[in-house]
Amino acid sequence: MSVVVERVSLSIAEAAEATGLTAHTLRYYERDGLLLDSVDRAASGHRRYTEQDLGWIRLVTKLRATGMPVREIRQYAALVRAGEGNEDERLALLRAHRDRVRAQLDEVATHLLAIESKIAVYEGSSDTCTSA
Repeated sequence: MSVVVERVSLSIAEAAEATGLTAHTLRYYERDGLLLDSVDRAASGHRRYTEQDLGWIRLVTKLRATGMPVREIRQYAALVRAGEGNEDERLALLRAHRDRVRAQLDEVATHLLAIESKIAVYEGSSDTCTSA
């Protein structure tokens, strides 16, 4: 008995909905070298996205949301496309980004403490506060 595996293939509109991005952003990611491979095309020429494409797009979205520069994402994608043998370079790139994200989180946590402190001042006062 042979098993037929049906490959998921989504239009750009469906891929946009699945990833929360716009079709314009998906085209930009492809044009700017941020995807692993060229997106398959239907006979009509329309883009058809696979689950693998969507998984990579979700990763790129997370990297962008955490502030990784496009040039570094492009570099990371090129390393992945190149295949085995450059894992140390990939790891170094991701570790450097992780360290920047952790530093940003620490800074934001410090700012949050200052905000919470000021809220505590206002909540603890029944009089109108005149200080900032």
